[in-house]
Amino acid sequence: MSYLSFDKNLLVNLDRSLRQEILHTNRAGAYTATTLADCNTRKYHGLLVLPLADKDDENYVLLSSLDETVIQHGAEFNLGVHQYEEHLFSPNGHKYLRAYDCQLLSKTTYRVGGVILTKERLLVSFEPRVLIRYTLVEAGQGTVLRLRPFLAFRATNTLTHENPYANTHMEPVRNGQKNRLYEGFPPLFMQFSKQAAYRHQPDWYKDIYYFKEQERGYESHEDLFVPGYFDVPMKQGESLIFSAGITEVNPATLKNTWRKEENRHWQRDNMYACLRNAASQFYKRVGDKCWLLAGYPWYKAEARAQFFSLCDCTMGVGRPEYWDAIMNKTAVQEVQAFLQGKYEDIRLVGMDEPDVLLWFVRVIQEYSHYVDMNQVATQYGQLLYDIITFIRGQQHPRLFVHQNGLVWTDGTERPATWMNAVENGKPITPRTGYIVEINALWYNALCFTAELMRVLGKEHRADLLDYQAELTREQFVQVFWNGHYLDDYVSDSYHDHEVRPNQIWAVSLPYSPLNKKQQKAVVDICTKELYTPKGLRTLSPKSGCYRPVYIGGEKERDHNLHNGPVFPLSIAAYGKAYMRVYEHSGESFMRRLLIGYEAEMRTLTIGTLSELYDGNPPFKGHGGMSYAPSVSGVIGVYNSLKELEEKKNNQPS
Repeated sequence: MSYLSFDKNLLVNLDRSLRQEILHTNRAGAYTATTLADCNTRKYHGLLVLPLADKDDENYVLLSSLDETVIQHGAEFNLGVHQYEEHLFSPNGHKYLRAYDCQLLSKTTYRVGGVILTKERLLVSFEPRVLIRYTLVEAGQGTVLRLRPFLAFRATNTLTHENPYANTHMEPVRNGQKNRLYEGFPPLFMQFSKQAAYRHQPDWYKDIYYFKEQERGYESHEDLFVPGYFDVPMKQGESLIFSAGITEVNPATLKNTWRKEENRHWQRDNMYACLRNAASQFYKRVGDKCWLLAGYPWYKAEARAQFFSLCDCTMGVGRPEYWDAIMNKTAVQEVQAFLQGKYEDIRLVGMDEPDVLLWFVRVIQEYSHYVDMNQVATQYGQLLYDIITFIRGQQHPRLFVHQNGLVWTDGTERPATWMNAVENGKPITPRTGYIVEINALWYNALCFTAELMRVLGKEHRADLLDYQAELTREQFVQVFWNGHYLDDYVSDSYHDHEVRPNQIWAVSLPYSPLNKKQQKAVVDICTKELYTPKGLRTLSPKSGCYRPVYIGGEKERDHNLHNGPVFPLSIAAYGKAYMRVYEHSGESFMRRLLIGYEAEMRTLTIGTLSELYDGNPPFKGHGGMSYAPSVSGVIGVYNSLKELEEKKNNQPS
């Protein structure tokens, strides 16, 4: 059995298989997503979901699903699954499921009497096109495969219903048909690698139910349009490729395209291979520009998440070409545009958030572990100095340097940090004033930029930055250290004493403002009160505000979001901090920490990590199906252990 395989017993149990999702992307923003049972449970699920630049920056579900029916000797066996109410499914194709495997490609195996049919899915790289290959492994004479497309043509954050505006007509194309359901959309081309007989039989399938949306407190029923069906006769051992895209394809090229794309995939036969694959799914290339998406299915290219995750999701998984494409060909230009006030040139969301430029400095610092420091200084030194000068010159719209050397931000009206849930436009967790991780990042940025200036021979600049850094360090300890750990934020005379994970960055960053004793105290309280097998809780269970379970409607979930649930994004910082304090004795603990994520490769979205987890057992996952900061956080732990192993091997005997 392969690392990512599932048998009949799990697949036919819809209570389990509908909770486990699959996701594939084309590294250009398009994706396909559904559940192991091939039954959509979210409005974000779809067989072909893609951004449409001519419309806006949203994703659109064009092809929701494709129902397969095996016909033999006049008997029809529908393999599709749709949910209409809580316990009403029709058809019940899940009873024919026998196996699912995605170690290389996403492959489902069905058995209908003496017929064994496999279905493999992939997206064409950098092209908005999904391919499905059907192989008739075993069959008798006269087997026909019938395929019935379910069309949506809607934004992912909406639902569609029967209406008189839909274009119900189909137009023939080579080995298939095309349809443009509504004006303003591109046509959807549905084609086959061999001739398929099409029968036009337009109909609306009403009240299809997505229980994930109901759980989240949103509208949960929609109608999908089915224009008709395709019939393709097949023989035992024969394969058929179905293509859906917004441009016409030459059917004769489909088999070659499949082989080419199959060779791009690598085996996901262990946890690290899964994380490496997940990291690559966040790449989004558009023309000569490239970004790192924050996650799927609803996230865009967000500045904080990109800079937080970029190094581990590129250099950390052996993909330096994507570091170059994202950082040097796109991100640097957008940061420069922000410094110059040219906001119209920025595609990254949230570039003006108070901590974003400091995370940018930090990601350059992470990059310096992979290349020569002279190269880093030459390539990025001036830009980092410009960032420090920009902030010190009070030019940042939301981050201000005070005379005590600390940086201050107003988080009362608009979220200032990654703990950014809002209600009625106001932050639910109003972290404001002097914020602990922002000031730790500021101190680290001053020290690292001074280091680069010395490499460049600019000693005067380095001395000025060192002076600023020392002032910041002294005030950091005076303001945040409460004698036992670090306050989360300080605003005027108010000190927020809640135990939160943000303080861990003050230990994990290469330049820490804390002494050894203080570092150990921070690590110990985070371990004692925040640590779980899925990472650090966002709030200590000892707090009266502790709300560990991410459930309920939107309002309840938002109030819980950063008051107890676990975000794996902090796990790399925790790993670095723990090993900084406990050195080699912390290695075994860190390896056990990774075990907490091993089961997640097969639990929710197969082969990747969700956005967050409940703060109490059984630590159920929630939020985005696949989240870049979560994936990068665990990759960061892997890389920290690798560095530790290399240090041990290089020590003199």
